[in-house]
Amino acid sequence: MKFDLSLVFQNWDLLAYGLLVTLKYTVYTCAIGLLIGLFVALLQLTPWRPLRWIGRIWVEFFRNIPLLVLLLWTYYALPIFLQIQISKEMAGILGLGFYASGFYAEILRAGVQSIDRGQTDAAVVLGMSYVQRMRRIILPQALRRMVPPLVGQTIMQLKNTTLLSVLTIPDLLYQAGYISSTTYRPMEVYTVIGILFVLILFPLSAFSRRFERKEAA
Repeated sequence: MKFDLSLVFQNWDLLAYGLLVTLKYTVYTCAIGLLIGLFVALLQLTPWRPLRWIGRIWVEFFRNIPLLVLLLWTYYALPIFLQIQISKEMAGILGLGFYASGFYAEILRAGVQSIDRGQTDAAVVLGMSYVQRMRRIILPQALRRMVPPLVGQTIMQLKNTTLLSVLTIPDLLYQAGYISSTTYRPMEVYTVIGILFVLILFPLSAFSRRFERKEAA
């Protein structure tokens, strides 16, 4: 049996649509993960123990539950508990967004704690509130240190979108499964999928490494 990519390229429109869906969900869920992650990270950094525990529980829960279980639970079980209807698209966004938030929260928390304690003390002496010193002094400096791990987590998030196919969301992997089942060319199809992911993710990885070397210099 010859390695033949012609049948794959004949279905390029399906792969292109699946790629757009994958990128769309990556952007949406990364944005949700970052927003929630920032809030949870700040909870863990507050001086009030109950809030720190809430943040810690959120992080540990979403970092330790398998993503596949979370997606299926969000789609099938959450509507039963809340007595609401959740579309597969919304279930995918919520599941991936919440999952990412646990990892983003840890990256943000570690970045903030890497800033010298003396700067926080100086801000307190100047009479700044917790929110003010975070917004004006701590976060702007911490964000530069957090760029490489944030990019790394975003790369992982894009790869995590491949699990959306279990909810029959027409992402790149779902379309690949459909094409391979109709053309009987799974090796060629999944080879192309792997190449597409490398072409997308390699520039991000290179940017992260370059930024990290620049910061270390």
